[in-house]
Amino acid sequence: MYRFREDEQDYAVLPDVKPPELNQYGKPIQLVEENDALAKKSLNINGDSSIGENPNRYKQHGFYFNADNCISCHACESACSEKNDLPAHLAFRSVGYIEGGTYPAYQRLNISMACNHCDDPVCLKGCPTRAYTKFAEYGAVLQDPDICFGCGYCTWVCPYNAPQLDTNAGHVSKCNMCVDRLEQGLKPACVSACLAGALDFGVIETKPENRDQLEVQIPGFPDPEITHPNIRFQQNKSLPREMTRPDSMPLRYERDEQGQGAYKAKVRKKNKDRQWGLSKLRSREDPLVVFTLITQTVVGAFMALFLGNEVLGFESLSIEHSPIAVPVFLFTLLALETFALVLSTMHLGKPHRFYRSFNNLRYSPVSREVAGIAVFFNMLGVYTLLTVLPSIFQEMPKDLITSLQSFFGWAAVVAGPVALYFMCKIYHIKARPFWNHWQVYTSFYGSMLSQGSLLTGLVFAGVLAGKGASYIELMQLLSVTVLAGLVLEAVGLVFHARDLEKRGGEGAASLHEQFTTFGKTYISRNIGLALSIVAVSVLVLSGVDGWGGYSGWFLTGVMLLATSLVGRALFYVLVIPTTMPGAFFWRNQSFQEHARETGLANMQQVGVVADIH
Repeated sequence: MYRFREDEQDYAVLPDVKPPELNQYGKPIQLVEENDALAKKSLNINGDSSIGENPNRYKQHGFYFNADNCISCHACESACSEKNDLPAHLAFRSVGYIEGGTYPAYQRLNISMACNHCDDPVCLKGCPTRAYTKFAEYGAVLQDPDICFGCGYCTWVCPYNAPQLDTNAGHVSKCNMCVDRLEQGLKPACVSACLAGALDFGVIETKPENRDQLEVQIPGFPDPEITHPNIRFQQNKSLPREMTRPDSMPLRYERDEQGQGAYKAKVRKKNKDRQWGLSKLRSREDPLVVFTLITQTVVGAFMALFLGNEVLGFESLSIEHSPIAVPVFLFTLLALETFALVLSTMHLGKPHRFYRSFNNLRYSPVSREVAGIAVFFNMLGVYTLLTVLPSIFQEMPKDLITSLQSFFGWAAVVAGPVALYFMCKIYHIKARPFWNHWQVYTSFYGSMLSQGSLLTGLVFAGVLAGKGASYIELMQLLSVTVLAGLVLEAVGLVFHARDLEKRGGEGAASLHEQFTTFGKTYISRNIGLALSIVAVSVLVLSGVDGWGGYSGWFLTGVMLLATSLVGRALFYVLVIPTTMPGAFFWRNQSFQEHARETGLANMQQVGVVADIH
């Protein structure tokens, strides 16, 4: 527990004030009553079982930021880093800024931001390991790095860049509201260190000294409706109509003259020509590119095999007709999905803790996706054993084996699309507008239909061609789902671009990057998608059989695979979160890339990790 010093200054002491009953979001400020069973329990800070005597211990606390006073001295950052013993590449509190106007009327607005200990913490709901807890004490949202396994999903959903993924340590950590100081009646370290009186802290909705505003928004701050953050702002000085960010995000903030005068995020177009951007197409999420595509392909391929045989009666897809191809195909699907699952596990900061993925099935879409894929994988595995190795079950009645095959087959057919639904839900994130669109469904399910069906067709058409039999009827059937998947994805892309352009903000900024930085790559991907549709249509209508026709189908499959890989890579690198602005060097993606390319990142004091996990 932090110890109260004898010479502690008055500005560092929490005032005892009486707040209103409700905050600006309509939530009670008194989190539990004093006589509640939750009250008078120790937080066990550093093993200390004592209980703080703060009279407002069970009221929601929050930060106050006066933008008019902040001079960007970074004392708050330094105090926070020193107290929490943070490495140079992490900062629980960071200072960024936006700027506008022209000389000599240039103006700059500094913003100091940490965790806002929200009323509706999306990090808590999203975390699959339940590493987050919102405490009745002070309303603090605390995170336990020892529980975290480093998936980084909380860093996706948080609009304020509060959770920090340490790729060196393999876990996330964040601001803990300095609850050890609060227990002693002291303000957090960052507040106590503020030189200009810009930062303050106390029970939410109570005005600190020399304040006259309790605003929930400020230029550059994300929509507070996403999480209902517990931070209040003051900003009285007039600003230019347009403000821009000094970091690489193609964003500006324009005052809405017709509304309440609030600043809205707009696209900052840099008049860039179309580029390939291939060097920027790689990201930390590369394992997820492969994982999502393989999983969707495996689900679609099994559905094509099972439904084609069981429902549509295609004998060429049965084990009786293809006693070697069917077992090899099923075991290949299992092997592919096993590889995908291992790859997704190794993507974690601490892969050996993968089993914690199931800890938050109630709220986390990550937990639900993992559970859904686990169910599909196991159903597919049991179906494969019952189909391929019936000798293991010799003592069981044949009718029972057939019934079990049917049951587990249908279970896998249902579990696969359900797992993909939860996979889609992972990306419905308000803090990432580029993903927060129904196009995710058309992309993921489109890949399931097109890639899964085409893979099944290539395997069994090859078997039929090897036997000298015709595969035209089979490919005509499977081409329907292939074309359906391709058209579904194409329609999603069209509406995605149209809707993001209308919405504006970070989504439109991602769209701008798509058309400029990755413009040539994006166009090539779309051409590949269109050519795949044309190629499938021509092959079906021409009715070409034999190995000549098979080579056409094979080349179409290769083209579709390349198109899918590029499209999925773009999906991850294009997203621009509704995060806080950085500075010219600090929290600037372009500078981080420059530091890694030039070797500056090898100097720890630069604050950039040399190698991304």
